[in-house]
Amino acid sequence: MKKQKIIVVEDEPDLVDVVTYNLKREGYLVLAAQRGDEGINLIRSERPDLVLLDLMLPGMDGLSICRQMKSDSSLSEIPIIIASAKGEESDVVIGLEMGADDYLAKPFSPRELLARIKAVLRRGAPRDVIRERLVIRGLVIDSGKHEVRIEDEIVSLTSTEFKLLHHLASSKGRAFSREQLLNKVVGMGVVVVDRNIDVHIRAVRKKLGNHSNMIQTIRGVGYRFVED
Repeated sequence: MKKQKIIVVEDEPDLVDVVTYNLKREGYLVLAAQRGDEGINLIRSERPDLVLLDLMLPGMDGLSICRQMKSDSSLSEIPIIIASAKGEESDVVIGLEMGADDYLAKPFSPRELLARIKAVLRRGAPRDVIRERLVIRGLVIDSGKHEVRIEDEIVSLTSTEFKLLHHLASSKGRAFSREQLLNKVVGMGVVVVDRNIDVHIRAVRKKLGNHSNMIQTIRGVGYRFVED
């Protein structure tokens, strides 16, 4: 079986060593660059299965790399996980809105890194059918019936609340900014204060009861749906 290739673009040598060691132990082929300009060249030449991307880089910053990848049809489908330090939340939001798939806040554990990478690669795997019915830990989201159930009890959601929950659950583990979620559930070009999404999230959580912790707040960024 062909090894999946991951490119790490990170300027902290110790972190590169730790990440590379743990990814290789899991069977991945790992390449690394410590400058942004070297990173984008490596990505173009190697076409990896995933890129782990720091934001603050010499030569070219992470957002510029993300922008170039998403504007290049040959690179735009490559998943990107942003690695960010505290205080870079606004840049993380921009990265997610450019099309990055997830983010990790530094410092992160090898276990968390591997879990996120596996989740992102799994989401990018081809699927034969798009599932209309999602079943997650006793929570059933049926887009065909436009219905949500918990342990066979119907949960009454508004149309907006259903769209929001279904969108998050369909991309389990993926981080979304508030603006991304608003564009999905309200529509592009509609002027709405992004904090309004917090009101909808609170309402959904309240109705989910013991399952409310499945919607995880990402401080300064937005939300993600998690299974545990």
